[in-house]
Amino acid sequence: MSSTRNATPHVSDVTSDGAAWLASAGAYPRSTLSLWRERPDAPVVLPCGSVFDVVSAPAIFGRRMLDRLWEDGPGSGPVAEFRGRMLLFAAPGTAQRLPSLLDWEEWSARGRAGGRTGEAPPLLCHGAGDAVTVPAPAGAPPRSGSRWLVAPDTRQPWLPGPEILLWAVVRAARAAVRISIFPPADQGAKVYDVSRRR
Repeated sequence: MSSTRNATPHVSDVTSDGAAWLASAGAYPRSTLSLWRERPDAPVVLPCGSVFDVVSAPAIFGRRMLDRLWEDGPGSGPVAEFRGRMLLFAAPGTAQRLPSLLDWEEWSARGRAGGRTGEAPPLLCHGAGDAVTVPAPAGAPPRSGSRWLVAPDTRQPWLPGPEILLWAVVRAARAAVRISIFPPADQGAKVYDVSRRR
């Protein structure tokens, strides 16, 4: 959380402005910042809904979403990894709207009969009334399972809304599905070795 940055900043470094933004989500931002000054390796629990929402995805699927956002889309807001889940920070209101968009497009884990059930894993959407544990701003022990992948670095970071995250979910789910132009092999068919033809 140092205020001085080296010439080549790393995306996982939380700046003092980024820490101030995170702390602003809580009821006592100055207390949170004071805690981080004393213990910069301490994760904290912050409320969602006013400053940010959080969409939590299983790690592998969340990584696919993040790849889609950066390779084909507008990028992402802050992103953390915590205990095997990817935490994508989103615009307030996303947690309420994203599940209904996924249902509408038939990409939710519940899906509809004949829909795309199972191609997108369950996402946990944390909004008003919820809280999440965020990694420490100054890095964590290597095996803690808690770290920033894209750390907040400004007091007003850009945050994706529900439509952009829907787009990322659909792209990530499609990338996970292997499509073949050949029909599946008939398991009962006889196989002949034609390589020995004369």
